[in-house]
Amino acid sequence: MIIVLLLILSVITGVFLGKYFGKKEKLAKNLLILSAGFLITICLNEVFPQVYTSEESGNLGIFVILGVLLQMILEALTKGFEHGHFHHHNEHNILPVALMAGLFIHAFIEGIPLANEDNLASPYLLGIIFHNIPISFILGAFLFNRKDSVQNKPSYPSLLIVALFALASPLGMLLGNYFNPDLQPYFLAIVGGIFLHISSVIIFESNKNHNIDWLKIGLVIVGVSLALIMHLFHSHPHAGHHHH
Repeated sequence: MIIVLLLILSVITGVFLGKYFGKKEKLAKNLLILSAGFLITICLNEVFPQVYTSEESGNLGIFVILGVLLQMILEALTKGFEHGHFHHHNEHNILPVALMAGLFIHAFIEGIPLANEDNLASPYLLGIIFHNIPISFILGAFLFNRKDSVQNKPSYPSLLIVALFALASPLGMLLGNYFNPDLQPYFLAIVGGIFLHISSVIIFESNKNHNIDWLKIGLVIVGVSLALIMHLFHSHPHAGHHHH
């Protein structure tokens, strides 16, 4: 239950920050870069080892690739919103259904491997929460901070969008409870692919003139360090960890 609250809170926090600091796009970008460093480390240190040491490890690499491909498809819907590309969305004021569908599916799938998770310090959970904040930040900035919203009260569609996004991961988690726990590694592999794609796009997105972007490198290192510190503090009960 606490996990569900944390997931919802992470989205609401991000949206609030986006509403009040949304003009500071640099901040959103930097948050994203930080979370990308964190995510990619969690991928390599937690998600993939867990995937590859599970009993079904034989063909799970395919599912990681599926995750990558799925994220590519989702990005056709969201137009790269997860990487902080939210300019193409501002042109028309229609409710971006495709964007929402993409974000919802993405967050929903991320929630599935959380099904039997009861550890609040789970790096995977922290990864999702950490990743939710910048995306929600951009979402909040996009929904509540547009120049054309003269009346400053949030509209119902906007609140609905936030609610949908906030509930996506918890709903995935709920659904995950009905799956056979043996399927867990497959979902983890898919999410691993999604995380890998998003974080690498954010990290490797080239800057205009290919100068060394020290801030970006620094932020990635901070994100990586945070994940490593959590890795150290997170005890690894390997034996019998997967058998519920």
